[in-house]
Amino acid sequence: MKHRYLPMTEQDRKDMLAAVGVASVDELFADIPAGVRYQGELNISEALNEQAMLRHMRTLSGRNADFDRYASFLGAGMYDHHLPVVVNHVISRSEFYTAYTPYQPEISQGELQAIFEFQSYICELTGMTVANASMYDGATALAEAGALAHGATKRRQIVVSRAVHPEARAILRTTARGLNLDVIEVGYTDGVTNLNELMSAVGADTAAIIVQSPNFFGCIEDVAAIEPIIHGAGGLLVVSCNPMSLGLLEPSGKLGADIVVGDTQPFGIPASFGGPSCGYFAVSDAWMRRMPGRIVGQTVDRDGKRGFVLTLQAREQHIRREKATSNICSNQALLALCASVYLSTLGKEGIRDVAGLNIQKAHYAAKMIGARNKLEVAFASPFFNEFVVKLGDDADVGTINSKLLEHGFIGGYDLGRDYPELKGHMLVAVTEQRTKEDIEQFADRLEELL
Repeated sequence: MKHRYLPMTEQDRKDMLAAVGVASVDELFADIPAGVRYQGELNISEALNEQAMLRHMRTLSGRNADFDRYASFLGAGMYDHHLPVVVNHVISRSEFYTAYTPYQPEISQGELQAIFEFQSYICELTGMTVANASMYDGATALAEAGALAHGATKRRQIVVSRAVHPEARAILRTTARGLNLDVIEVGYTDGVTNLNELMSAVGADTAAIIVQSPNFFGCIEDVAAIEPIIHGAGGLLVVSCNPMSLGLLEPSGKLGADIVVGDTQPFGIPASFGGPSCGYFAVSDAWMRRMPGRIVGQTVDRDGKRGFVLTLQAREQHIRREKATSNICSNQALLALCASVYLSTLGKEGIRDVAGLNIQKAHYAAKMIGARNKLEVAFASPFFNEFVVKLGDDADVGTINSKLLEHGFIGGYDLGRDYPELKGHMLVAVTEQRTKEDIEQFADRLEELL
């Protein structure tokens, strides 16, 4: 053995090759034509010893602009929220950290109860009847919602607002292509979905309208006005929602949504370079049996004691493939547990307080930025904790963000990457983590750089 952490010995290697009937690794790959195999050496350094490798990795990690050393105004789906220390303490316990799918309820009651409580929290927040045991993330949950609407209505058209997160719309289009569905995108006016264009797009073959509120620009959509447009046409209303906003905003379920999806990253889940995260998926009674993934249910054993089991598993691993409503193969139980611990730690009043801080600080930031001569808040629509700043048609947001790093700030998202008409516009997020000084200094530096 060349290294104590690599259990593969030369004899192990010979035994495995002999078991598959070849004499060498080259022979193992002989079926791959030599012309398509890489013949040179990879452009990487020589092997390092453990001490040198650790030093090298620390040097690389020190180049990251993290939330501990920089004040972040970047959101766009991943936010810098306070992470209570108890969250990491609980999820680091081995019975949760190493748990896999709880197929055997008799030995998985703790994991099943944690998932059941996650589902209960999601239902209470969204105003929906039932939620599943989590999804990969908010974007894939949105795509699954479109698939559910198609399966439920047998219609082949999905109408989605351009104010929905562009990455979620990309995943929706990928899913729709596999199901042979048409995705129609409608525009926005003053940061919210254009209702006239939306009404014109909806027809007899529309399975669902998909909107996001607060949307990608941070603006709050008029879900109550959108609901009759789609229900009048016999389709379903899907709303993607930042769950933190539900600490104060009216739940989408009470506004007529059939499916509510989103990402629970704001609830105790670190940004971690963009993932992993945890999606939620909640529906009204009518669509419970079409929901993707699985549900944990509460029951009693033969002695009358409360217990928890997996139920209503609609994925293809558990039922006949032709009856499956989804091919999602797992959930995000550990990160769902993060969200549950976060919510139980803060409680109802705590969530309201944090949501309130997000609104207050974001609106203070918008006021400070809007008061600068060279800066302008682009949209007048009500918003939660994100808003769009117009820097100027000729402004290079990428260059400005690079310079902001030199001043200790992680700048906002360059909207010109996804919306050509918003070149020179920056999406700014302000959470409870930002101080008054952070906000004022950020506004000052932003104007100076213009």
